[in-house]
This record gives sequence, structure tokens and C-alpha cells, in this order.
Amino acid sequence: MSDVKAAGRLAFIDWTRGMAAVVMMTGHTFHSFTATELRDKGPYILSQFLGGLPPAIFLFLTGITFGFLMHRQERQNLSGWKRIVGALKRSRYLFLLAFLFRIQLYLFGFPTSPVSELLRVDILNCMGFAMLVLAPMAVFTTRERVRLCIVLGLVIAGLSPVVSMIDGTNLPATVHSYIFPSLTSFGFFPWAAFLAFGMSAGSAIRITKQEDLGRAMLWTLGIGLGVLAVARYFGDLPYSIYPKSDYWLDSPAMTLTKLGVVLILLAVAYLWMHAGIESEKWSLFRQLGTTSLLVYWVHIEIVYGRWFGIWKEDLSVGQVAAFTIVLIALMTVLSLLRTRYKSLGGFLKPALAPRRASGD
Repeated sequence: MSDVKAAGRLAFIDWTRGMAAVVMMTGHTFHSFTATELRDKGPYILSQFLGGLPPAIFLFLTGITFGFLMHRQERQNLSGWKRIVGALKRSRYLFLLAFLFRIQLYLFGFPTSPVSELLRVDILNCMGFAMLVLAPMAVFTTRERVRLCIVLGLVIAGLSPVVSMIDGTNLPATVHSYIFPSLTSFGFFPWAAFLAFGMSAGSAIRITKQEDLGRAMLWTLGIGLGVLAVARYFGDLPYSIYPKSDYWLDSPAMTLTKLGVVLILLAVAYLWMHAGIESEKWSLFRQLGTTSLLVYWVHIEIVYGRWFGIWKEDLSVGQVAAFTIVLIALMTVLSLLRTRYKSLGGFLKPALAPRRASGD
């Protein structure tokens, strides 16, 4: 990736994705290695609180690139059915990666890894399923998707507490995990809301002229702050319209709070880069963002695999921090090798990153 391309109008998406990857690696490392007696202390609690943001960011950014794909298909004057098929192919690709990821973790953990792990619904599974459900949005125009996907995101977030109250005990465990809110998996409710909101943002970016994108990002910053303030206000109310709702599980206020943070981060990333601060320089966040899928895949094996099992839940905060720094450095080297030598991990191309040549 040349410096000229990196400084393009969409490089801020890579920057945001890379920042999320760093936060994610930090949260996972603290979760895996922090000593049990230190898990009620500030550093661990902060790492896990911030660690709840990367999934929302990744889903939102995936929604942006999904919107790019649909816009490109519209410009190619494809029929409605062909657009849906094109969107379903992207869903299929994510599902394939998700299952390969689970198989690799199972094989590397054999014979102690449980067979149930093969069907665990992780974030890649959630992305694939959300794309599958939202693929029909491809038949609409880009302008229509800006509005419709906002409505879809609000509906998914608003229905999440309702879905939680449905008795799904008769459903197969895997089906239940794909649909229902859960603290241990990524169900369609409420996580797919971020993909829908991202599709709206991606569609809006595509219909915004390049010279107007900076102003649009200022509006994004203001909207993000507004969404955050409104979500926090309703989240703090002592009453709710729902008979039962868990803030950290299915609350629309929680979903909108994270959405506000994502919008703010996206706008700050654009303004940061286009103010000239990083537009001509190599950036750690941008680098990791261009290979986020590979970084995600490999770091999970390092952190949760058997390689450093003797340190699991046994390190001090300082030791975990040092491990995190080393891990980020190793993932940066891997990312550089991936971008400079395309033959390495060719199948694990950054599918979730925008294709700069085609605009997808």
C-alpha cells in the first residue's frame, strides 16, 4: 500500500479499525492473563470496559464496506436479484472465514478443546449472519439505504429486550446463539444494529462529494455527541418501557451509547488524519487496520491458545501490560509482512477493509 493511497479519503476507516484492534488486543490480554485476585482492580476493569467497544466498531466498519459494495453494484446497473446475490456472497465469505477460524482453534487445542467450540457464535459469525439477513437492502438505492438502515438499526436495538423475554429454550443452542442477546456470544440482537448503522454511514459517504466529506465528518462528530448524550440520559432513567431489560445485555441505551462513541471515533479519525497530522506518515493504527482480520485471527490463538498456558490468570498488571506491548509489536511485524509480501497469508486478505482501487 503506497503512501499516496494511505492518505486517501478512506484511510481514516483503516485508522479507526486499527485503533479498535489495539484496544481489542489489550482487553483480550488482560482477560486471559491477569491474576484472579487482581480482577476487581481498576486496570482490569478499565481494560474490559474499553474491550466492549471493538466489536461494535468492527461491525460498524464492516457495515460501511457492505454499503460500499451495494453502491458499486448499483452503479453497475445490476438487477435487484444480482445485487442481493452479490451481498450474499460477501456473507458467505464471512461465514467461511468464521468456520475456518473455529476449526483452527479446535485443532490447535485438541484434545482438550470441546467440540461445542466449533459452533460457537463469534463476531465473524455475527457479521456473516447479519449480512445474510440484511442482504435484501441491496435492492434499494444508496440514498434510500441511508434512511432505511438507520430505521433498521433502531428497530434491531429496540427489539433486543423484547427478544430476550421470548422463551427460546426449545431452540437448538446454536440457533439461539445466532439470534438472542447473550453475554457469551454475538447474537443478531442487538449486535446487528451496528452493521445496519454502518451500512447507512457507508451509503452516506458514497453520496457525499469528496470536498464535502470534511463538513460531513463534523456533522458526524456532532451527531455522535448527541446520540451519546441522549442514550446516557435514557439509560440513567429509573424506569423503562420494557418489563425487563439488562443494560449490558440488551438495552437500546447501551447500543446507542456505543454507537455514539463509534461515530465520535470515526469523525476524530478523519479530522486527525486530514489535519495533516498523519496524512504523510506511517501510522501504527492504519497499518494494523489494513490487516485487521489477520491480526484478529493470530492474536486470538496467541492469547487464548495453549502457547502461554502457564501464565493464564497468573500475571501482575505490569506483566500483562508488558505482554500486551510485545503482542502489539509482533502483530505489527506480521501486518507489515502481510502488506509487503502478498504471498503470505493470501487467503486472509483484509476483506473487511475498503478496496481502494474499486471504491468498494
